[in-house]
Parts: sequence; C-alpha cells; structure tokens
Amino acid sequence: MTQPHTTFSELKKNISYVEQSLFQTDDLNKHFISLHGVEGVLLYIESLVDQEIIQTHVLASLYDHCNPVDHPLFTTLGSHLETDLQKAIDSLIQGKCLYILDGATEFYILSTEKMYARTTTEPENEGVIRGAHNGFIEQLSVNLNLIRRQIISPSLIVRYFNVGEKTRTKIAVVYLQDVANPELVDKVKERILSITSDMVLAPGFIEELIEDSPFSLFPQQLSTERPDRVIANLLEGRLAILAEGSPSALIAPVTFFAFYQSPDDYHGRWMVSSFLRLIRMMSFIIAFTLPAVYIATISFHSAILPLELAHTIKKSLQNIPFPALIEAMLLELIFEVLREAGVRLPSRVGQTIGIVGGLVIGDAIVRAGLVSYTMIIVVSLTAISSFLVPSHEMSSAVRILRFPMMIGAAIFGYIGIAFGLVFLTIHLCKLETFGSPYFAPVAPFRLADMKDVFIRFPIWALRQRPHDARPQQLKQQKFSRSWKKRE
Repeated sequence: MTQPHTTFSELKKNISYVEQSLFQTDDLNKHFISLHGVEGVLLYIESLVDQEIIQTHVLASLYDHCNPVDHPLFTTLGSHLETDLQKAIDSLIQGKCLYILDGATEFYILSTEKMYARTTTEPENEGVIRGAHNGFIEQLSVNLNLIRRQIISPSLIVRYFNVGEKTRTKIAVVYLQDVANPELVDKVKERILSITSDMVLAPGFIEELIEDSPFSLFPQQLSTERPDRVIANLLEGRLAILAEGSPSALIAPVTFFAFYQSPDDYHGRWMVSSFLRLIRMMSFIIAFTLPAVYIATISFHSAILPLELAHTIKKSLQNIPFPALIEAMLLELIFEVLREAGVRLPSRVGQTIGIVGGLVIGDAIVRAGLVSYTMIIVVSLTAISSFLVPSHEMSSAVRILRFPMMIGAAIFGYIGIAFGLVFLTIHLCKLETFGSPYFAPVAPFRLADMKDVFIRFPIWALRQRPHDARPQQLKQQKFSRSWKKRE
C-alpha cells in the first residue's frame, strides 16, 4: 500500500510530485492562476473531467473571490481540503480537480467528473412482454437510482468497495438491512475484500473470484440487466453486486431454479405462467438428453421403437457413413459455429447468417449423405430447447452438458445416460453458493417453497420468502382473501 505524503510548502514541488506519480502523462493539464500576488494551479486529467464544470463552477468561483488566501466558495457538488498528496493522485485518476496554492499546507479536491450516460432501454437479451421496459446502463449511480426508485425504504443499504490493484473498479453491494441474513452479508464482503487481482473490469471477474465451486459447469450467481429482477431478489433476502462500467448485476445466493424464472411469470395469470415455466423446465431435460437418447436408441435399443418408425429411421440411415455419435457431434459443432457467427456479426447480418446458413448447410449436408434427416430434427429440437432458458449462462452450461451425455450414450446406451443423470443430480445436490443449497427446495426438500419452483402459485398464496437465502423475515405479506367469504 502506498504511504501518505504531506503537502510541500513550495508549489513547484507539489506539481513535480504529481507529475512523477502520474509518470508525466500527457493528458495532465496545469492551469496556473495568479490572484492578488498569490500563485496557484489547477491540476486535472482532461480526459476525465467536465470542462464546463471547471469553467463555470471552479474558475468563476476563484475569480469572483476577492482574497485567495481565505477559503473560496466553490459551487461544485463536492469540495474538501486535504493534506495527503497520495490522495490527490487517487482523486485525479477518478476525474477530480486539484487546486493548490503556493505556500499553503492544504489543497482543494473538487468534484469535476465527466459523466457519459445512455438511456435506460430494455436489455435485448432479457426482453419481457409485460412489466418494466428499462435496464441497467454502464453508470453505477444511474443503476442505483433505478433500484432506489422502486424500493423506497431506509433499510436499503449500499456498500461501496474498490477492487483491482490497477483498475480500482468501484463496486456496490446492495441489500435490505432488515431482510438479508447478516452472515451472508459478511461472507460476501469478506470475499470481495480478499480480491487481490490487478484487473477487475466487470461483474464477471467478481463472479469467478468469489464463487464457491469454480470448476462447476453451472453458474452460481445470477447475472441480469433488469432492475425489476434485482429488486425482486433483494426483497427475498438476497444481495446484488453492481460495478461501475457494467450494465449487469450479480445476484447471490441463487438456486438452480432461479435461472428458469422470468419476470413475465409474475406479470401474467398464474396458470399461464405455470404452464410456460413447466415448458422451460422440460426444455432443460430435452436440451441435453435428446441427442443422447437418440444415439442410444439407434445404437443399442432400436427394438423398443414401433416397427414403422424403426423402418423409417433405418431407411434414412442406409447411406450414412458415420455412426450416430459422429453425426450428432458434426451437427452440434456446425450449429455452435453458426450461433457464434450470428452473435459476433451485426444484428441484421447475424440473422441472415443464422437463417441462410442453417437452411443451406442443413440441406446440403443431408444431400451429401453425411447426416440423416432424423438427426437434423433431433439437433434442431435440442437447439430450440436450449434457447428457452431465460439466462445466457445457464443456456451455455446446458449446451455443453449434451456432449458428455452423447459420449456416454454412444458407449453404454441407456445405462450411460442413467449414470450421467445420477452424477448430475448428485453434483447439483452437493453444490452450494455462499452456504445456501443450490438445488433447494428440492434438495433439501422443503414443501413450503415448492409454490414458486416448477409452477407458480397465485401471488396471494406466496406469503413467505424462500428459505434458501435464510432471510431474517420469512413472512413477506399478510394478504388474506377472507373478504371473498363475506361477499
């Protein structure tokens, strides 16, 4: 840690110390001011400050002040006196301005940061039909404002941290004081303070540095760009981690089933929402088991198929030179290449690549006799199922899972699939995130929390918060439909 350094009595020595500390950077501006025989200087990094603030709130205040020896009244949002030159360096690289007088033992640190903000439009990858259509942006203060406008409570706490030895990224941990578990809050703070990396640029860095099981394929913190999703989780007793320069927030702790819940589930009728959620849960099974089941059936267990279907599949496989595993691997890899190309290219071109590439390559590869029509159908259904996941991180994990499942099915048939499912279930049951069970409320089983897992009960029936986050207050509503009985 850098040792503090008190202010020099000579102005030139102070300027020289600042220049050497910033390695003579070219964007350090020095604006000398001489008022009533007293020399002074304004120091700032031009790429970080707002020139209009310096002109109207700093220089104007100085020239209007009759005696520079007295304390001038700056009209910036923040100004304070300091004696430590090392703090001056830290302030400069944060976008602040320094005013140093010759012979003075103190100097001013003035808030002159330049702010660049874009509109809080809805995130493209988390769109909803009903509900709020705003999203986080890269400015931390705006993101916190979006949260505070919805949770108007003095118990909403924001704790700031600076992480990264070189980047000094400002992050905020947000939680409800009277709801979040104090042990959870302390555990998150402890892990954040233990980060010693030079570079921490985004919540993704923080996620990997503080998660419990870094070698697990499953995401253990929920990443979202939607304020309403963050607010709903804060009210359940969870924490949110936001970072300056990133439009996403991390929510911890979360369960596996949180990744299959969408904000739309709570804006529509509960029966319709439950039906859609069940479809998403079924898509999880289809997304990583369907190719494996097809491979195992064709390779080892074709006798279980109806006779007509068996003849149809056998006919489509007559001229295919590869086994079913090679077919599936080839198509899955082609699909992943097309998907990645569609993401990296501009949106209009990406859509064209996805549609034209899928049609042209799919038709050509079947005509060439490399894969069968049935395998095209299986891989297409698998791809569509993986897109039903509301979370990109979980969707990526599911897509990777299908490859070891296909290998197990090609070697051992249905027994390989069974062993894969058992291993996956054991892993999910053992996984924890900040001391909370990842597969709750299924393991450990808690019937009271099943009201918002596979299906969503009516809002008036969700009277308790989930137990997995161990909130201080379990009851979240006292609403009763007793009025219905009186009518």
